Amino acid sequence: MAVPITVVDDSKISRKMVIRALPKNWSVDITQAENGEKGLEAYREGKAEVMFLDLTMPVMDGYQVLEHLQKEQLNTFVIVISADIQPEAQERVKKLGAMAFIKKPVKTEDIEHVLREYGIV
Repeated sequence: MAVPITVVDDSKISRKMVIRALPKNWSVDITQAENGEKGLEAYREGKAEVMFLDLTMPVMDGYQVLEHLQKEQLNTFVIVISADIQPEAQERVKKLGAMAFIKKPVKTEDIEHVLREYGIV
């Protein structure tokens, strides 16, 4: 059965790059969201067992999404993908419940490594 994933990024190009970097043998049902608010909507519709989340977005940023997920005790496997690689940003997202942090531009081997580490693929 396909895993429902949501790719949340305000850049259409970045969303496509993440989708192209997904492991080819991973059966997924992909939803795209252009901001955090839409990403949370996708989660609530059952479309985000795994969420790939950018941090810097309009409407609702990635930090706010993580705060909502934590506050509402929503359960999804969040992988943050961001160009902001400052240690403070990485530490903050981990405290907010993100399982992993991958720097942009994303590579297939980075995603595969995280998915294997947590037994998802």
